[in-house]
Amino acid sequence: MQKTVFLVDDNATNLTVAEDALVKYYRVIALSSAAKMFTALEKFKPDLILLDIEMPEMSGFEAMKRLKSNSLYSEIPVIFLTGRTDSVSEAYGIESGARDFIMKPFSEPVLINRIRYHLQIDEIIRERTELLTKRTEQLVRLQNGIVYTFADLVESRDNNTGGHIDRTAGYMKILLDQMISEGNYADEILKWDLESVISSARLHDLGKIAIPDSILNKPGPLNDEEFAIMKTHSNESVKIIDKAIKETGDAEFLQNAKLIAAYHHERWDGTGYPCGLQKFDIPLQARLMAIVDVYDALVSARPYKKAFNHEEALKIIVESSDKHFDPVIVEAFKNANEKILSFSKSMI
Repeated sequence: MQKTVFLVDDNATNLTVAEDALVKYYRVIALSSAAKMFTALEKFKPDLILLDIEMPEMSGFEAMKRLKSNSLYSEIPVIFLTGRTDSVSEAYGIESGARDFIMKPFSEPVLINRIRYHLQIDEIIRERTELLTKRTEQLVRLQNGIVYTFADLVESRDNNTGGHIDRTAGYMKILLDQMISEGNYADEILKWDLESVISSARLHDLGKIAIPDSILNKPGPLNDEEFAIMKTHSNESVKIIDKAIKETGDAEFLQNAKLIAAYHHERWDGTGYPCGLQKFDIPLQARLMAIVDVYDALVSARPYKKAFNHEEALKIIVESSDKHFDPVIVEAFKNANEKILSFSKSMI
């Protein structure tokens, strides 16, 4: 397919000479100003732009800045056409995102070869970017497949928590969105791969694989000895995830899974397990998981307890602020409670 080149120059002679040189090889759209270029961009996306620097109303440098600030046009390769020979202008142009400079007056072979070279480079970049995107998507599917498989394995053994893993992952997404919208811990959260955090939350009870069925599926409250064994599932989770990290590499989703699984039973006041951490010593991922995990446990029926309704569960969580839970996260959970309730009903 024939490539399209925008030729932007306020000098009619330059436009004619360059167009005559290029039209044998490319579809050329000649434009006499940067303003006309942006109008044309609303209808066509060229493969390359030849842009004069010294133009009235909007210079080539100003046009370049505007191009790079718009995600629709920022990846289009731009070559400056200029009569300037100073190194300062060239350096500024390259820093602003230009691929190359062609000096005027130019020869036809130089113009053709430079354009051909940059179009070939751009095509290689696009092909490799597409390949990298596909491979990344494959890895994400593989990662999610592993997470779902392990999560289903855990849930299939625990007769008391059907749907718990999917529900808590959904609550986690709602809570994260609320935290971001309110700007709570935003500096930390916005550095995360949010999909990775949400996906890895599904592994928060992975260590229950190591808990005997007689305890995991006991149709009643656990005694002290049984509860002590149940609490070991946090450390068992860490052991399993550490093995996965050793075998497969230090993937971000495994690190998130480790933090969540290890510490989501810690409490803000330091009375939780397995390490008795308190306040900000508890990783944020685990502090978030703690609330959604408890909420789902409260609104779910168990052989030894009835299900609380949403309002009752919310009241318990709010009353546990600054004791069991981070008060900032409790406030966000409270503000998002209608979305939480709506999602909860959709999962029934």
